[in-house]
Amino acid sequence: MDGVLGIDAAWTAKKPSGVALLKGSPRHWRCVAVTPSYDSFLAYAEGVAVDWTVKAKGAVPNARYLITAADKLLDGEELEVVTVDMPLSTEPIARRRAADAAISRAFGGKGASAYTPTAERPGTLGAQLGEEIVHAGFPLATCTTSPGTPRRLVEVYPHPALLSLTGATYRLCYKVDKSLTYWPGTTVWERKASLISQFRRIRTALSTEIDGITLELPDAASIATLSGLKPYEDALDAVVCAWVGAKYLEDDAEPYGDYTAAIWVP
Repeated sequence: MDGVLGIDAAWTAKKPSGVALLKGSPRHWRCVAVTPSYDSFLAYAEGVAVDWTVKAKGAVPNARYLITAADKLLDGEELEVVTVDMPLSTEPIARRRAADAAISRAFGGKGASAYTPTAERPGTLGAQLGEEIVHAGFPLATCTTSPGTPRRLVEVYPHPALLSLTGATYRLCYKVDKSLTYWPGTTVWERKASLISQFRRIRTALSTEIDGITLELPDAASIATLSGLKPYEDALDAVVCAWVGAKYLEDDAEPYGDYTAAIWVP
């Protein structure tokens, strides 16, 4: 069996990053872990259950710790792919990459253009995470990499991946921080209910591809504030990231970019 580690990496250390782990083989995947932060993933590997009522904290990622925790949870199976939702490259990133432009050309009309990275965001945080994963034995997969090549670091982007996963024709409205933009003039309770509905759509679609997703979504009444939904958004994004890695291993993902960087989309 193969392992796939999915990291929904925040571009700053102040915001939490979801982490998920899959185990299995082509078309037979099971979710081993889904957590809303680096710290909760490391704790889960030590037998500590995730407390979804506690606000997740941001942190500077330590790839060695994350990979060690994943290896422990895989219990002897091999970690074959690490996926990260963050700009990565074999060269220093200071401006918009060919990968960002290619994604925007392909998916911009569906509302899934890529953000433009800068030297500051994700800056040294992203460079350090990428370098640590590469040094751990996972070279970056670019457009020169054949899909399915094992032991690779794969950059992913959930918005276009979700178009493929759900069959949607336009970007899904599930980002907590943008809820008022999605649904102007609505109450907080209405926006919470709408976000949870989108979360359920994503989890249902993921469950057709992955067994054992134990993430239990709340109802609107049980969450006091909109920010209380952010851990669920981050955790779902992490599972999406891991799913893209599974599709990559199945030779069912396409790279957008060039020889220095590529964003992979099923």
